[in-house]
Amino acid sequence: MEDKWVSDSDPFRHPEPLMLLLLFMLLLSLNPCGSVVLDPVDKASLLAFRSSVQDPSQSLLTWSGSDCTNWTGVACSSPGGRVLSLNLTGMNLSGKIHPTLCTVSLVKSLDLSFNNLAGPIPPCFGSLRSLEVLDLSRNQLSGALPDTISSLGNLKQLSLNGNGDLGGLLPPWIGNFSAQLERLDLSFNSFQGEIPDSLLYSKSLRYLNVEKNNLGGDLRDFQQQLEILNLGSNLFSGTLPCFSAASKSLKVLNLGDNSIVGGIPTCIASLEVLTHLNLSFNHLSYKVSPGLVFSEKLLVLDLSNNDLVGSLPSKIAKATEKGLILLDLSHNQFSGEISSKITELKSLQALFLSHNLLTGEIPSRIGNLTYLQVIDLSHNALSGSVPLNIVGCFQLLALVLNNNNLSGEIQPELDALNSLKILDLSNNRIAGEIPQTLAGWKSLEVVDLSSNNLSGTLNDAITKWSNLRYLSLARNKFSGNLPSWLFTFQAIEMMDFSGNNFSGFIPEGNFNISVYFNFRDIIRRQANGPPADARNAGIKVHMLVADINEVNLSYDLYSAVGIDLSNNMLHGAIPAGLFGLQGLEYLNLSYNFLNGNVPGLEKLSSLRALDLSHNSLSGPIPGNLSSLRNLTLLNLSYNCFSGFVSKKQGYWRFPGAFAGNPNLCVESSSGGCSKEDRPAEPDKNLREEMVEGPISLWVFCLSAFVSFYFGSLSLFCSARARRYILETKF
Repeated sequence: MEDKWVSDSDPFRHPEPLMLLLLFMLLLSLNPCGSVVLDPVDKASLLAFRSSVQDPSQSLLTWSGSDCTNWTGVACSSPGGRVLSLNLTGMNLSGKIHPTLCTVSLVKSLDLSFNNLAGPIPPCFGSLRSLEVLDLSRNQLSGALPDTISSLGNLKQLSLNGNGDLGGLLPPWIGNFSAQLERLDLSFNSFQGEIPDSLLYSKSLRYLNVEKNNLGGDLRDFQQQLEILNLGSNLFSGTLPCFSAASKSLKVLNLGDNSIVGGIPTCIASLEVLTHLNLSFNHLSYKVSPGLVFSEKLLVLDLSNNDLVGSLPSKIAKATEKGLILLDLSHNQFSGEISSKITELKSLQALFLSHNLLTGEIPSRIGNLTYLQVIDLSHNALSGSVPLNIVGCFQLLALVLNNNNLSGEIQPELDALNSLKILDLSNNRIAGEIPQTLAGWKSLEVVDLSSNNLSGTLNDAITKWSNLRYLSLARNKFSGNLPSWLFTFQAIEMMDFSGNNFSGFIPEGNFNISVYFNFRDIIRRQANGPPADARNAGIKVHMLVADINEVNLSYDLYSAVGIDLSNNMLHGAIPAGLFGLQGLEYLNLSYNFLNGNVPGLEKLSSLRALDLSHNSLSGPIPGNLSSLRNLTLLNLSYNCFSGFVSKKQGYWRFPGAFAGNPNLCVESSSGGCSKEDRPAEPDKNLREEMVEGPISLWVFCLSAFVSFYFGSLSLFCSARARRYILETKF
């Protein structure tokens, strides 16, 4: 027989390997590539957990079958199918954590954060001895931290932050139960008492955050190489330690919002890699030592809201191209001038020096800080004009200089600051007109030029500020007619033109343009929100350090949604469209010469304050007051209203609202007619003028006699005469 050569690679040469290959292919057909069969015990535990929670987003709908890879948030070992990781973060789960979850005994990472889980932390979690990461943050857990957690000797990260009702005393074992613990986050909870000694000496700990709790006692030094230490918003007292053990490791130190006293020790500047230091909202005092100079690595320094005195530190950090980006020394008692040395911090993006006792002029070289996005020098005693060199800060988003003694004019060249969102020059002595060139400020959202000496008419440059949310030109010397474009800003919330010399009619305009004026549901303000008075408006600027060398601006605008045209010389009828704004909360048209009937109030469903006093308005009092449930202030005094006001209309809630309307009959408690033609007490300004003025008594009496015969009619039906004689103010 002829021999036939057969290769060793021929599968038919060795039948056993062939059978193994066929078996393997069969298994693949039954168990696709990458699949892992879930351990039956772990599967039962997970299903019991699922049945115990509410899952409105149906995130756990995939928990069926036995293939672990198809189960959302579950990772298993292969082979074996034991659950090693359970990540259910941000799935909108609610209910209590079922104890059967503790039978998933080999899990190394358990993350249930950003849900709505409630109740206590199950004590059985202490049986999960393999756990390295336990994250239960941002839920609604309550009670104390169970002592069984101390059995988790392999734990590297414990995050329980953002559970407001989770609290009690920090247990003594919290710092030494695991030699592996690197990260401990207990912030935004209700823990109280002092920091246990074990946390001060935990050698493995690198990150400790207990911000926003009720922890207290004297601030003590930590003895490990921490990288992040956040003790902010607690009750710690005592003086600042040096944190010497972390001199080469500590990057972030937040001790803000406590009760720390004394001065700032220069040894704090020995923290070589420190990037963020927050000592704000304490009781730190004394002068800042010239020896306190931080390294070029420091990016954020916040010493605001303390009692620091003396001159501003001339050199607080080494000036480099990649150094300090945020400096906040506001709300202290620093005095003297702003040193030009501050303009050497070339990397600075936010400068807050407000609410101090600073004098002198704004440094002319401030424009050298080309990265600046926010300048807040408000509430000081600075003088001089706004330096023209400031246009060098071409990235500027907020310029806040209110409540100083600044003078001069708004220079046309300032149009180079075309990225501005916030401009506040209020309560200064700035004069002149608004330059036409400022039409280039198209990014403006908040403009407050109130309480200055500005004059002229409203030019069309303002119409280019199409993103305006807040505009106040109050208490200046503007004149002329109100322009037809007055109500054409789509995002406007408050406009205040009070206390000027505007004349003519209130423009009819298109009142339907402003989203806030017209749609009540968009605002959704709380009942205890900002005051209805526009004069109490305010703004709070925030700078968020988003990256290693970047800050982002945000701000809160505290203002009623409203219109204030009071204290001008406007006349004519009130446009009916003004009383059709459903979102309007505040309307003040007082101290003008308006006449005619008042439109109905039924559409002003959000109204909280209405002042039409000291005009010549006539006709009946507007009805439908009972439907205005948010109304807390009403003043219709000193007009020419007539007719009968029934108690059923609800006007009894506003005593004195009808004074100075002699033809108005207000229903009394007995059902009769109560004349409210006199205020409850003489106006304060009138009393002071009678006592302190130069007019002698006989001249005053003679004036009163003549006024009685020749001006009694105009007293109540002429707003101009009332203003001259009574000189009352709202």
